Amino acid sequence: MPKLGRSGWLYVVFALLLAVPAWAGDTEDCDNAEALLKTAPERAVAACQRLAEQGNAAAQFNLGYMYNNGQGVPQDYAQALKWYRMAADQGYADAQFNLGVMYKNGQGVPQDYAQALKWYRMAAEQGHAFAQSNLGVMYDNGQGVPQDYAQALKWYRMAADQGDAIAQYNLGVMYDNGQGVPQDYAQALKWYRMAADQGDATAQTNLGVMYDNGQGVPQDYAQALKWYRMAAEQGDAMAQYNLGAMYATGQGVPQDYVQAHMWFNLAATQGDADAAKSRDLAAGSMTPAQIEEAQRLAREWLAAHPR
Repeated sequence: MPKLGRSGWLYVVFALLLAVPAWAGDTEDCDNAEALLKTAPERAVAACQRLAEQGNAAAQFNLGYMYNNGQGVPQDYAQALKWYRMAADQGYADAQFNLGVMYKNGQGVPQDYAQALKWYRMAAEQGHAFAQSNLGVMYDNGQGVPQDYAQALKWYRMAADQGDAIAQYNLGVMYDNGQGVPQDYAQALKWYRMAADQGDATAQTNLGVMYDNGQGVPQDYAQALKWYRMAAEQGDAMAQYNLGAMYATGQGVPQDYVQAHMWFNLAATQGDADAAKSRDLAAGSMTPAQIEEAQRLAREWLAAHPR
């Protein structure tokens, strides 16, 4: 089962500032930059700019975020990198994390795993959960550092204990596969459930698989169906395929080829070749009217869940 990481995710909550000498209202305006950008973007940018130039790390972070995302200013990765670095050099953990993301993705700089690792580590050592999670991914995959499951496990656990859903999922995968730890389905189930309860679709799918197969828990098709459905409704292709299979075989639910065809079809639209084959196989047991109904249901689902 693949691991997840925030390789394309940037910390989005604007930082609150400590009071520093500035134009009247600058601290308040930069504190409220996220809301102010919607109504008076020039004012928000100007306030953060003045504070950032005075060395305020939180303002530097906010200004970097604005340039990173093109909010109130044209998107400019070089400027984002500049302001994040200034805040990061002052020990500002959110900026260190975002700087790590930019090096990981090659945004405004050549992709550099060693630099990404450096900045993630600095933020992680300050207790930044997202940085701890991404640092775990880099050790897990051997990016910028030799592959080391023990280190991956360490950082995932630190982030997972803070409630980070991606780290909880990744920790579940390690216990599920026996990577860096003895295989332990009970522990895998525990961590998948914690992530699934936060709405993580991939964790919900894996939790469904464990109930489906009776791994770490008594086999329970009703629970498998529940978790597959939750993930499938979020657009997870594997969950959609597995949900289709349960309807096709009548496991945990009355056999229903219309529902099976619909869910197989939805998974197939995401490129799942096995789902396409299963859809066509189900169609062989259906009337033309049933196939038309299944296709209508799939179209309606897609219209209600734009990607």
